[in-house]
Amino acid sequence: MTTTADRQAASPEGAALAIRRQVPLVTEAERASMRPELMDVIENRKSGLSANWIVGCPLDCGYCVRHLFDNFGMKVPRAIMREAEAADLLTGHPYFQPHVTPIQLLNRATDPMLPVVKPHTFEMLRLLDERELTNHVLVISRWRVEPEDCAVLNSFRNIKITLLITYSGIEHEQVEPVDSTIAATSLRTAFELAERYRTILYWRPIVPGLNDGDEHLSRALDLSRYAHATVFTGLFYKDQIRAYYRDHGLPEPYEEGARRKVFPESLEQRILGVARSRSAGGSPLFRKTSCAVTYAHGDADYNGHYGIRELCDICPAAQVQRCAKAWTPPPAREAAAMAEALDGKLVTINDRAVVVEGLDEQRRYVMQHSLGFQVHDVTKPHHLHRHGRAEIGWPAMTKETTP
Repeated sequence: MTTTADRQAASPEGAALAIRRQVPLVTEAERASMRPELMDVIENRKSGLSANWIVGCPLDCGYCVRHLFDNFGMKVPRAIMREAEAADLLTGHPYFQPHVTPIQLLNRATDPMLPVVKPHTFEMLRLLDERELTNHVLVISRWRVEPEDCAVLNSFRNIKITLLITYSGIEHEQVEPVDSTIAATSLRTAFELAERYRTILYWRPIVPGLNDGDEHLSRALDLSRYAHATVFTGLFYKDQIRAYYRDHGLPEPYEEGARRKVFPESLEQRILGVARSRSAGGSPLFRKTSCAVTYAHGDADYNGHYGIRELCDICPAAQVQRCAKAWTPPPAREAAAMAEALDGKLVTINDRAVVVEGLDEQRRYVMQHSLGFQVHDVTKPHHLHRHGRAEIGWPAMTKETTP
């Protein structure tokens, strides 16, 4: 049901008014109890500079990354700062490049479309749009998207907005208490009313034994018709999330935790097989978020995944050609200078990636977004066909390190 607050917020001007009475600032006591990482509002991630100026979420998804920041128990959203300050931090960040750096909003510790948070999301979009930036901006939600929200999203003229609707189809109420029909309805609404923005079916996490049955796959692929593109991926099963599963007696999908997302090879192949066998059309499937986002907007992938050529075997031919045209290995001197400026060192450049040492993820990603070319850490090699996923569920023959 659309509330009065929703209707009032259904314009940039309405959103600006609504935020005056929504999401209070964190108190000093709350600040003292929060992990320092949550106070670091801007973080560089693979899909862009991530702005997280509001924290706290009541949705209780058991696999949420909030476990990694020890704030899963924070159910009421609180603002670390206001939008104007957060926008200045974002665009003034040393890694931000106008019209180049992709941006993510509120993807770490809340849902940007919660009724109390939504006006703040729209206000941040307004501030970025008024600066005449044309950067990609990703908004990820599993909550309700109403026609009034779509009108706001269509009103922005400069930024390239992608609304990624997270859908899992998981029916275990302790793993995911949020009914997936909410996301399914939001996806249809957002897709049917999209004009200037694009809509992605963010099909995740797909977990053996929870939502990988034939009916689950069929239902998700049916939903893909209501999206400009579909991303499918697995579960972050890091130690903190695994501990939560154990403490609450939840079914453990894997026997160990992992640094990367877990997505067994057999599950991927089954999904691709089902998709190929269907006569009903749906949106193209992608393994990587940036591939889907850029396809939906008619751009080449800003992460340069074309270098990992086996990723492209499911991509539409037109998108492969678009990415191939834009993909160029950087000159060694340029890559070396960039790595050195970030306090790292160039190891080599091969036909798949720039390989560096001494750079953490945030600094590798600024190189990657700048070059449009994959940048890998020499100590954390990628493996053929595994697509950057955890070893769990992959035969030994696919663990060969790429050159």
